[in-house]
Amino acid sequence: MANLLGALIGAAIDRGDGDSGIKGAIIGTVAESAIRVLAPVVATYALGWAVQYGIRKGMHALTGSDPVDAGSGKLKSAK
Repeated sequence: MANLLGALIGAAIDRGDGDSGIKGAIIGTVAESAIRVLAPVVATYALGWAVQYGIRKGMHALTGSDPVDAGSGKLKSAK
């Protein structure tokens, strides 16, 4: 029942080609399962990137210079 929406969408797309829709239903179910697995991974990556970006911009505002070396991509040493 959880994969019903993906199966219905896949079948509808496959029927547009004149086929029976079985192959589309299977592909839709697999695609929905893949999206369920990848969505939390992508959301976690995006959140981590946003936090790092915010910290970098905050440090730039406080110190007046970018804390990351443009050439190497590493943090500059505090002196």
